[in-house]
Formats: sequence, structure tokens, C-alpha cells
Amino acid sequence: MVRSFAPTPVPSEVLDRVLRSGLRAPSAGNTQGTDLVVLEGVRQTERYWDVTLPAERRVRFPWPGLLAAPILIIPVVSPAAYAARYSEPDKRDAGLASAGAWRIPYWYVDAAFVAMLVQLAAIDEGLGVLFFGVFEYAAALCRELGVPDGHEPIGTIAVGYPDSDGDRPSGSVSRHRRTTDEVVHRGGW
Repeated sequence: MVRSFAPTPVPSEVLDRVLRSGLRAPSAGNTQGTDLVVLEGVRQTERYWDVTLPAERRVRFPWPGLLAAPILIIPVVSPAAYAARYSEPDKRDAGLASAGAWRIPYWYVDAAFVAMLVQLAAIDEGLGVLFFGVFEYAAALCRELGVPDGHEPIGTIAVGYPDSDGDRPSGSVSRHRRTTDEVVHRGGW
């Protein structure tokens, strides 16, 4: 994860390859209920930051180089798309024709797949990425960006060329990473 970006624009053909990779993500029932709102360049990304990081908070923001990311990609989910898909004849027997019927809300799972593929494709293109949350600013951001009602952002992916001079890791990097033996339970728990 990169927290400081050079303001260098990303060529459109590179961005297009990255976005197309996200479209290859698996999707429950092939619903494809994830959309990507893509903001490119200062004029568009400033709209994002004005909503999610107001000026009074920017003075204390620990990663100012993040604000230079030339691209912000916001994966947006539609729970209603999943309910509609699972109302169709081939899925009706699953009993998932309403969003509340889903024990695991697969729209988040599918959007996470999309977000991961976008990030991996960007890294393969030599770009840096950072996934971070929108949190309490989600509704205001949706209004600002014209996201239709009933859709919800799951986070934001900053994309651009890394600025290694200004990058510093999160404090979380010092946390112990679980080993394979701690995580993998072969044949059962």
C-alpha cells in the first residue's frame, strides 16, 4: 500500500487495462452488481477530498502525499441488483429475493474481488495503490458524485505512481503477521 503519490498522470490506456481487469471478478449469480466511479486529475479528485477530508482536517492529515493521487476509484455496490437477480427463475429457489435474506451480503464479497483485481492489475502496471474507507462520508460522497440511491461505496482505491520520498508506512505495519501455520488448517480446524 502506497500513501504518497507523484502527481504524474496515468496514461488512459494503462487505466483502461486496470479497470478491465476488475470486470473479470467473480460475481454471485453473475449479478455483476459492482460499479466503479473513477475520478481522474486534480479537478475531479478535489471533489472527493472536499467531501471526505475537509480543509480543517487536512492540516492534521498524516499522509498529505495521498492527496496527490491522480486517480481515485470508488467501487459501489447495489444490494437491490442481487435481490433482483435472485428473483429470476434460475435463482428463485435460493430464497434470496430480498437483500435482508442474505446471511452473507455477497455484494460486499463481489466488490472486494473487483477491488483486489483492480489493485493487482495496477501493481502489475507499475503503479502504487491504497485501499481505504469512506466511512461517515459515504452518503455525502454519493450525493456529490451523483451515485443513484440504493448504491453504496465500499471504499476508495487511490492509484498512481508512487512517490517514495514522501511515503511512510502506517503504524499497523509493525503488527505481527500470522504465519502459514497459524492461518492454514489442513483437513479441518
